[in-house]
Amino acid sequence: MYISIRQATIQDTVIVSDVLLEAALWLQERGIPLWGDSEVSPESISEDVTNGLFFIAEWAGEPAGTIKFQLEDLLFWPDISQEESAFLHRLAIRRHYSGGKVSSALLAWAVEHAQTFGKGYLRLDCDASRPRLRAVYEDFGFRHHSNRQVGAYFVSRYEYEIPPQMT
Repeated sequence: MYISIRQATIQDTVIVSDVLLEAALWLQERGIPLWGDSEVSPESISEDVTNGLFFIAEWAGEPAGTIKFQLEDLLFWPDISQEESAFLHRLAIRRHYSGGKVSSALLAWAVEHAQTFGKGYLRLDCDASRPRLRAVYEDFGFRHHSNRQVGAYFVSRYEYEIPPQMT
């Protein structure tokens, strides 16, 4: 089945919120809380959706996952040059589509999207105490960069070196 990825529009705010909320509730049920309901509510993400930061993966036309793509991240990556990197946050997949295909498609898309901006790295962070999630990123090709305390969060930071675009 073909997975397509498109930029979310303001009309998609509830869809993005629903995907994030489903992932948050699933994690919460397993004792691994990540985002509170208020952090993924339509009201809390609408500005980022309006600013074009969220993208939706669709499987046969149905929303299957979402990701936030940004060109700056001074909160989690204040110690690196922002110009050479793109940053990912809030990768979430609907449970019905779990298994790796949608997350891999979103990550591959993010590499290509970052490449169009001339970026040398794709960077992300995740809770340092989540080995299965860390393995997803490592299996894709991300390399552990460092751990960092950011407010209440202790995160593992990962980077993916993007090959130069072929001309």
